[in-house]
Amino acid sequence: MAEPAPVAWPPVPVRTGRLVLRASEAGDRAAFIELFASSEVGAYIGGPRPRDELERTVPAVPGRRPGLFVVDLDGTMIGMVTFDRRGAERPGHTRAGAGEAELGYLFLPRVWGCGYAAEACAAALGWFAAAYPGGPVVLCTQTANARAVRLAVRLGFTEVERFREWGAEQWFGVCSPAPPPG
Repeated sequence: MAEPAPVAWPPVPVRTGRLVLRASEAGDRAAFIELFASSEVGAYIGGPRPRDELERTVPAVPGRRPGLFVVDLDGTMIGMVTFDRRGAERPGHTRAGAGEAELGYLFLPRVWGCGYAAEACAAALGWFAAAYPGGPVVLCTQTANARAVRLAVRLGFTEVERFREWGAEQWFGVCSPAPPPG
């Protein structure tokens, strides 16, 4: 499969019933630091990072890169959704040569359980399907993270395999999002 053509970044903001997926801004810096310093958020991604280190190293406009959407609720960042290429050196692939688009997300613990992750990820998958028609998306999470596995299934990911990585059993799934109608 040929590499998809690049898309302009940042794209026009993606709007849902409650959220806006947009490029990061300087005002998001505190939320980025809170996300990466949170022990709850870090539980399944290698642990939290020290807040003082983050204060020193997080740039004025963090997360400004292709594939990263800030999730905005009423003008405030509550999380992020990302698309990255899955590295060939990592286990878990659906095609020869690897490089699949991998969906990732992080949300502030204070908004967990409100359905924002499902809403934002579904919108991001819809954007991806329109930008890269027919392109599969993969997702990998620790099997111990039952909430993330349930969300993956709810979003339409099908389990492909399980393997050990980062010292834990991983759940690896694939989704081929359908392009939006119209």
